[in-house]
Amino acid sequence: MEPSIHQLGDLFRQLGLPDDPASIESFIATHRPLPAGVALADASFWTPSQAQFLREELSDDADWAEIVDTLGSLLAS
Repeated sequence: MEPSIHQLGDLFRQLGLPDDPASIESFIATHRPLPAGVALADASFWTPSQAQFLREELSDDADWAEIVDTLGSLLAS
């Protein structure tokens, strides 16, 4: 298995969010845990374009999918 092309900071930058470690930690702490049964892309805190990006990357199993899954795991716990 090849290592992920993208890092968590890259995903936050792609989503138009602050991408420094403190901001990422704050975002995760603020939005965790996702409500039971709510998919990452369906969370209420995303803009429509952010949600669309997350959905597309996961459904296409694109190169962002692995790090999007990682974010989902971080927000689920």
